[in-house]
Amino acid sequence: MNANNNINLGGSSDMTDDAGKLLHRRTEFDDWRSLTIGIYMALTGYAVMVGLPVISTSWVNNLGFTEAQVGYVASADLFGLAIGAVIAYFVVAKYDRRYLTIASASVAIAANLACIYYQSYETTLYLRLLAGLGAGVYTGIAVATIGGHSRPAFAFGVELFAFAGSQGAELKFLPYLSIEGMYIAFAIAFFIGLLFIAWVPRRPADKSLDIEVDVEEPSGEHHVEHQHVPAYVPWLVLTAVVLTYVNIGAYWTYIELATVDTQASPEWVADMLVYTSVFSVIGCLFAVLLSNRYGLARPLLVTLIFQASIVVMLIFGITNFSVAFSMFAFNFCWIFVDIYQAATIANVDRSGRYVALLPAAQGLGNGIGPWLAATVLAYGFGFNGVFILCGAASITAMLVYFHMYMNLRRTIPALADAS
Repeated sequence: MNANNNINLGGSSDMTDDAGKLLHRRTEFDDWRSLTIGIYMALTGYAVMVGLPVISTSWVNNLGFTEAQVGYVASADLFGLAIGAVIAYFVVAKYDRRYLTIASASVAIAANLACIYYQSYETTLYLRLLAGLGAGVYTGIAVATIGGHSRPAFAFGVELFAFAGSQGAELKFLPYLSIEGMYIAFAIAFFIGLLFIAWVPRRPADKSLDIEVDVEEPSGEHHVEHQHVPAYVPWLVLTAVVLTYVNIGAYWTYIELATVDTQASPEWVADMLVYTSVFSVIGCLFAVLLSNRYGLARPLLVTLIFQASIVVMLIFGITNFSVAFSMFAFNFCWIFVDIYQAATIANVDRSGRYVALLPAAQGLGNGIGPWLAATVLAYGFGFNGVFILCGAASITAMLVYFHMYMNLRRTIPALADAS
């Protein structure tokens, strides 16, 4: 574009229209079918992670696993998710995404069905690792598809709005299933996604780590500048995602078990798992509104501090009120954090490679979290030790984001305060 001409962003059909903000070209990823299949695949890929409180209890009650074994099996599944997403990082910008989707879904389906017939602790451990591996590649493709949208914050907001609803539905209906029924449900979900494989874009929108910034000149005219984003930006975000999900993985795996033999009613806790998940829909709306006004970074920093506080609060006693407040606030903050993290990476990465690593970072953190929590329990520090671990992970993630934000304020302000 010519710097001497005003840019009529409002009338453009292939750009976002917010002057002074990042600009992205519209592509096939903006098609409603692409966004829809990306969201469905993401919900399917994250299904085990979401259902961990119920699945963990089922592993204890139906298969006789110990609390520590539950942590290690959950970690295997989530480590598999991380490894699969790392594989997606290397292949998602090079190979046909439809073939990758078929292959990864097939692995996840086969591993879930095999869990029905092989239920010993050792075999389940390896099969859940394999199931997570397939789900990780599958989810990496899904997130890259969503992140290819020209308005990634909006796209991930829609995805997490759907995620909140599916999370509540999953936690409501999974307890009615046997552990075998859960495995079958996960396999069916992957199969349904394959019926709409034609909606998955085959190639990325772009392969560069660059951004376009609309710059307003003193005269009031506008021009577009191309700026290269240092690779440390997405890597710092991914590091913070790992730390954030150490908190989420440990909390979400053990929150129901932590309420056993406390003042909290088991029936109340089970209901709260469902209702608080649906409540996170409100978090989506607030996250988008705050992002439009304050950008992504500053609300994220505050949210991580608050999330640490509401977890550590539980060491002072678990009652019906405290566990309900903690779950409501935790789910509310979870949505905030996810939208801001995903949109930050998608704003700078049009290839989908770094976006595809989001499930890897989430899976890695989710795997480390239960593993560390299981180790804390094995050494006799109890659930209070688990909650302190969760709070420390959240605060550390906040410090990483703060370091990145301050660097970007000096180098690429448009990216630092991007919405």
